[in-house]
Amino acid sequence: MTPEDMDLLAALGRARAGLKVETDKHYVVESRLAPLARREGYPSIEALVAALRAKREERLIWAVVEALTINETAFFRDRDTFAFMRDVAMPELSRRRKDGSVRVWSAACSTGQEIYSLAIAAHEARDIEPGVRFEFFASDLSERCLEKAQSGLYTQFEVQRGLPIRLLIKHFENQDETWAISPRIRQAVRWRRINLVSDLSGMGVFDLVMLRNVLPGLDPSVRARVAEAMAARLTEDGLLVLGEGESLAGVTEALRPLPGRPGLFARDPAFRAAAA
Repeated sequence: MTPEDMDLLAALGRARAGLKVETDKHYVVESRLAPLARREGYPSIEALVAALRAKREERLIWAVVEALTINETAFFRDRDTFAFMRDVAMPELSRRRKDGSVRVWSAACSTGQEIYSLAIAAHEARDIEPGVRFEFFASDLSERCLEKAQSGLYTQFEVQRGLPIRLLIKHFENQDETWAISPRIRQAVRWRRINLVSDLSGMGVFDLVMLRNVLPGLDPSVRARVAEAMAARLTEDGLLVLGEGESLAGVTEALRPLPGRPGLFARDPAFRAAAA
């Protein structure tokens, strides 16, 4: 691809979804667009980009933008984080929401492993108040990812990545060459296609929000806006869960890290006052 092609893709990704597309990493962009070019019937990525310029078709533009997003995920990725959710955060929230509900949102769910891991963690958690309901929500920009996530079907390779054998046997059923998550877990999740740079005020508020390894892939001009949108969607005692190696230093002061808990953040009191 030419520098002009890369500039076009970077501009589209930034304008439509706040993505950071590094124009000097042709191999990364090409690896993401090659499958799309084949599905759309183009002989090459260059032909796909040429059609993008010529047609300016919304469907194709969004297909390209979705292809540029990072969809890496796995069951129970970062084991310590999910152990903390199961053993500490979920029981504590259930005590605070006694006879109410705990709302959980995977804000960039990809193909569903993360939200299903959270639902399994809640099912496995001890000391959950019996009157509390856990409500699980999952969203992503990619319609293809959401379709796979809602199916609840995973390959042997996918279930082997992070899923303990005990939980596989307990919560999945083998179907020929795939594994199907149990209807009890699958039906507990509500799905929605959401662009994180759009207005999120209609989502309501949540006790747990997961947005792991997403902010680094956003353009610096929108990172603070998305992080603060997540803070606004948290209850006063809610938690935002980023990747274990992520920091919000220099991004926003709306969220403060939890001491000794890498990747976990709570709303800053000053931000609560401003948002009230």
